[in-house]
Amino acid sequence: MDNVDSQEMPGALVEEYLQRERGTLSLLDELERLSIEGNNKKLRDRIRTFAEHNQEVFFTVALSLTGSKHFFGDVESQLGVGPADKLRELAETYPTLAEPFSLVRMEVSNERRNPITGFDVTTSYHSEEEVPIVGYTAFSGNLELYDHRGSPQEVLQTATYLVQATNDSLEASLQEDHSVNTDELSELIDRHETLESELNALRDHIDALRRKPVGDE
Repeated sequence: MDNVDSQEMPGALVEEYLQRERGTLSLLDELERLSIEGNNKKLRDRIRTFAEHNQEVFFTVALSLTGSKHFFGDVESQLGVGPADKLRELAETYPTLAEPFSLVRMEVSNERRNPITGFDVTTSYHSEEEVPIVGYTAFSGNLELYDHRGSPQEVLQTATYLVQATNDSLEASLQEDHSVNTDELSELIDRHETLESELNALRDHIDALRRKPVGDE
C-alpha cells in the first residue's frame, strides 16, 4: 500500500481521497484540535483507526503532509494540477499532524509500534541510600510512552533485557536463514559500536567507584 512509486498507485489513492474529501477534512480538523490540546494518546489512536478503516485515504493524507515533491509530481502528472494543489494545501493547513501521521504510516507500512523519536534523561542522588537515581522518559513524537526512575543497576537491567531480546531476534533470523537488509545491518553495526563505547565508559566509572571508599565525600 505504501508503494507509491508504481505508475498508477498515487492516482488511485488520491481518487479515493477526493471522493471522501469533505469527511476527511472534518476529521483532520478534529485531529488538529486534539494535537493543539495535547491529547496525544487519543490523537495517535484516532489516526490508527483512520488508517485501519480507510487505508487509501490515510496514505494520501500522510504522504501529502510530508510535502513530498515526488508524490505531488506523480499526482499532478496523473490527475492534473487541481488535485495536486488540494493535497499541497493539507501540508499548509495541518502542519501539526505531519509527525503523528508519519509515525502511524511507519507502523502500518513497516509493522512498527510507537517508534521512539525522543528520550529525556534526568539524574539525581538519593543521599540516604547513597545511590544515584536515573530518570528517563521515552517519546514517540509528542506521545509519552513510559516514564521510569531507578538506580543505575536497575536501568542497566532493563538495557540487558533489550540487548538479550535483540540477540534473540538476530539468532532466530540466522536459524531461519533470513537476510537483513543493508541499511538495517549498517545501523546495527553503528549501534553496536556506540554501545561498546558507552560500556567502556561504564567500566571506567565502575573502576573509579571501586577505588572510592563507601561514604567518602
